[in-house]
Amino acid sequence: MSRRCELTGVGPMVGHNVSHSNIKTKRRFMPNLAAVKLQSDALGQTFSLRVTNAALRTLDFKGGLDPVLLKARDEVLSVKALRIKRQLKAKLAEQAA
Repeated sequence: MSRRCELTGVGPMVGHNVSHSNIKTKRRFMPNLAAVKLQSDALGQTFSLRVTNAALRTLDFKGGLDPVLLKARDEVLSVKALRIKRQLKAKLAEQAA
């Protein structure tokens, strides 16, 4: 299972541990992932996703899963999140018609 946020696409970053004597050794900065269940208002379903804690704060700020998915670019979303986004768009188009 990859260490990647399913909504924002954030993954591990690389950098250095720097000692007091300025010796640099490689290290990885892992994203702070949480397995959460998110409710979609339009679909009336609950989805289980692995997202970063920063993405959870964004979800609270934007007003839930639906607005975040509709604004997100398809390149950063996971396969599961893309499937939810397609269902959401179909449901909204059905309600508009």
